[in-house]
Amino acid sequence: MFEFFLKCNRTKILVFCGSNVKVIFDKDGPNSKEGFRLFDDGYFKKREIVSSHPRILESVIIGKKSWGLWLNQWTDGIVDFTFTEKEILSVFEEKNITIPEPLLKDFYNTILKKKIVRNEKMWKEYTSLV
Repeated sequence: MFEFFLKCNRTKILVFCGSNVKVIFDKDGPNSKEGFRLFDDGYFKKREIVSSHPRILESVIIGKKSWGLWLNQWTDGIVDFTFTEKEILSVFEEKNITIPEPLLKDFYNTILKKKIVRNEKMWKEYTSLV
């Protein structure tokens, strides 16, 4: 996951996460991979984020947060027929980035859930007209 988020951020796919991410340099702090693990575990929830590799860790955190934000936006667009799954996934293919299986599974599951909600809503509207 670490490399996926780093590549996505560095290739400008996942660069907006909706919040300010600031990582402070500390030569004795955790390296970027350990810092990411700590971030993922919630260690930095109420602390400043520190690392001996602050720019790398910042990129990875932005990539992770961006995935969550954009996943919601992309799946909304797919369910609303604004664009297709292929259009979204082709952006990653063009940059030679393989989406990790758990994230890809979450992508498809989110689409399915949103389609079910959309279809139920449409069915209710249809049956109320008849």
